Amino acid sequence: MPAVSKGDGMRGLAVFISDIRNCKSKEAEIKRINKELANIRSKFKGDKALDGYSKKKYVCKLLFIFLLGHDIDFGHMEAVNLLSSNKYTEKQIGYLFISVLVNSNSELIRLINNAIKNDLSSRNPTFMCLALHCIANVGSREMAEAFASEIPRILVAGDTMDSVKQSAALCLLRLYKTSPDLVLMGEWTSRVVHLLNDQHMGVVTAAISLITCLSQKNPDEFKTCVSLAVSRLSRIVSSASTDLQDYTYYFVPAPWLSCKLLRLLQCYPPPEDGAVKGRLVECLETILNKAQEPPKSKKVQHSNAKNAILFEAISLIIHYDSEPNLLVRACNQLGQFLQHRETNLRYLALESMCTLASSEFSHEAVKTHIETVINALKTERDVSVRQRAADLLYAMCDRSNAKQIVAEMLSYLETADYSIREEMVLKVAILAEKYAVDYSWYVDTILNLIRIAGDYVSEEVWYRVIQIVINRDDVQGYAAKTVFEALQAPACHENMVKVGGYILGEFGNLIAGDPRSSPLVQFNLLHSKFHLCSVPTRALLLSAYIKFINLFPETKATIQEVLRCDSQIRNSDVELQQRAVEYLKLSSIASTDVLATVLEEMPPFPERESSILAKLKKKKGPGAVSVPDLEDSKREGGELNGGGERGPDTTAMASSNASTPSPSADLLGIRSAAPVGAAPASAGSLLVDVFSEAGPAAPSAAVNDDGFLSSAPPSEDPAPPLPEADDLLNKFVCKNNGVLFENQLLQIGIKSEYRQNLGRMYLFYGNKTSVQFASFTTTTSCPGELQSHILFVHHVVSLCSQTIHFRQLGTSLQLCPLIVPRCQPPLQPPLPCVFSP
Repeated sequence: MPAVSKGDGMRGLAVFISDIRNCKSKEAEIKRINKELANIRSKFKGDKALDGYSKKKYVCKLLFIFLLGHDIDFGHMEAVNLLSSNKYTEKQIGYLFISVLVNSNSELIRLINNAIKNDLSSRNPTFMCLALHCIANVGSREMAEAFASEIPRILVAGDTMDSVKQSAALCLLRLYKTSPDLVLMGEWTSRVVHLLNDQHMGVVTAAISLITCLSQKNPDEFKTCVSLAVSRLSRIVSSASTDLQDYTYYFVPAPWLSCKLLRLLQCYPPPEDGAVKGRLVECLETILNKAQEPPKSKKVQHSNAKNAILFEAISLIIHYDSEPNLLVRACNQLGQFLQHRETNLRYLALESMCTLASSEFSHEAVKTHIETVINALKTERDVSVRQRAADLLYAMCDRSNAKQIVAEMLSYLETADYSIREEMVLKVAILAEKYAVDYSWYVDTILNLIRIAGDYVSEEVWYRVIQIVINRDDVQGYAAKTVFEALQAPACHENMVKVGGYILGEFGNLIAGDPRSSPLVQFNLLHSKFHLCSVPTRALLLSAYIKFINLFPETKATIQEVLRCDSQIRNSDVELQQRAVEYLKLSSIASTDVLATVLEEMPPFPERESSILAKLKKKKGPGAVSVPDLEDSKREGGELNGGGERGPDTTAMASSNASTPSPSADLLGIRSAAPVGAAPASAGSLLVDVFSEAGPAAPSAAVNDDGFLSSAPPSEDPAPPLPEADDLLNKFVCKNNGVLFENQLLQIGIKSEYRQNLGRMYLFYGNKTSVQFASFTTTTSCPGELQSHILFVHHVVSLCSQTIHFRQLGTSLQLCPLIVPRCQPPLQPPLPCVFSP
């Protein structure tokens, strides 16, 4: 860069800046700026042509005003004119103004591009660098289109100066990041890779940044860079601090270049060439050896530079995961950092050891530092370091130390920061499940987890313990006894009540022989928590009560009295009210055999991957420390029964058939627009029961997500026999959706949802024939004695003898009118349903 002579100083700019600094108030500053803007505007619009010095001075003032936070709406053309100057200072100010104030959509881009082309072709290295800096700063797509093919030529040209090559490499990197589709290396690839052999260290440093970015997107095209990178790294590592004096930083030769070379090598697998691989291993060993040497300086910059290279080398060793000796040495080196006084080093050491713990070669070496990590979890002041310590304990856990680690994590949970408690809970639950040999220990751990951090125990955690208890007969009695004891605590978390209600409802009979846990004692214990719980938990407890009637007939009268009270059968929540009424009626009219059938024990859950692990992976997010898969435990012989994404449905406890929708859940999806439309199906085919929850689909039609028919190839199989109308109606004792009526011509179905005294019902009319129904009419009515009980809020279709006329109902189509009734007084008689063709 040419030196700036004394005459190039701008006295007017210095005076203006001084005036701004001397302003006593914001108003005075704005007044001075407005005065200067008016003066500059008059100079630019004046008849007298300004010389280059004046343009540069005024453009500098505009730039300073912009940096103070004021808008600038003129002076852009004067800045563009400065680009054609042959003076460095004037051209520099012009490029600076354009880089800061001109956006990529400006109308001046074409003029700017022409000026840049002139400077790139001038072969003046100073002007070329200014032009390249401007391209990189603006980085617009228009500039990428104009110069993406020109800059690689400048980069690899033999007569290009080193300073220009550095600027060209970084400029090309900027364009590749903004418009990768326009930067095509093609024929320049091999020549760009060979810049790693350049004698100028600055060129190599700039080029390796470009090559690393290109290698991540196109590794095969740049794989020849591995051997060159290893060669360059070997020369740097083996050199003394005096060999690279211009690039030695506090006695560390070329630390930035070394880190970039090690990062580039992490884009590729270990070299296949034995000589290259041996040379690389030698470099890594040298770096590890230098880390053990006494520091050559007490300055923090020296240790930072040396440690930066060390951690990149360890990252490369972990990436290769093929050299046991290097992995163990890296682990030992990181272990020394665990007790370092510098917090950042302890954090980085814990983070790197988390990755090392997943390697079969270094896992045992990581485990030797368990006491240090546990101490860090308890004593570290920085919460981020404590979180990394918890991550490392989780990563190093196996069957030999699972109980110790889980106990320490549970102990830490009582005082853990709120920001990491949920993640800690998930990790404890996963480890307890994965390494549980004694399932009584697993039950104790999860119940203790709920006791300590119940607010952070998600549904997946207590679902999982329920699934495992149900699937393992040998732990059911112990689980019932343990949860019974846990419920006796004065302060009991609601999640504990959920687990207790479910387990005692299923297996309370296993501990009923002890007078201290007799059936009535169990019921009273659960019911004492009832008024403190939320609606979903109360619903679960009601299901547990009806289970008690089946398990312990002697409690029937007591439980019926609870269900019969006004707080239950007249509860404002429709879910609780419905359960209380249905369970009371079921216990009153059903025989012992029927009751035992309806309320039989829950079947085992299917084996699936734990949903807790999936939730932890989702919470950690991309780029986080990997977590061990539960499949590993199966290979070790610790396969767990149970699985599952499905949680223990509170309604399923009462009956596998009697499921009712939660008042807060939109199970039918009818909060959105009602499905009004039709889809064609094959002629002559039967409609599918789009409401059935199970059973095979009809072979001749398919159903989309909205419950409509979609076309399907015709079936040659005979049509299945149609169900009787009474059989169809019986389904609605326990279901809200289903087929109301069906014959050879027509199918009528309903989808409904109810909240308190409001309901919504969609009636589906399906044509099963191959011809259209002309003048199709539907009529819905209710008996006169019910008209005083039901009010229709939206008269889309009124039940009170309203008729709907359709011009035609096409073949295999469905129509869907909406009915919105509102119940006023309680209904006493059953609703009669009669359908006739």
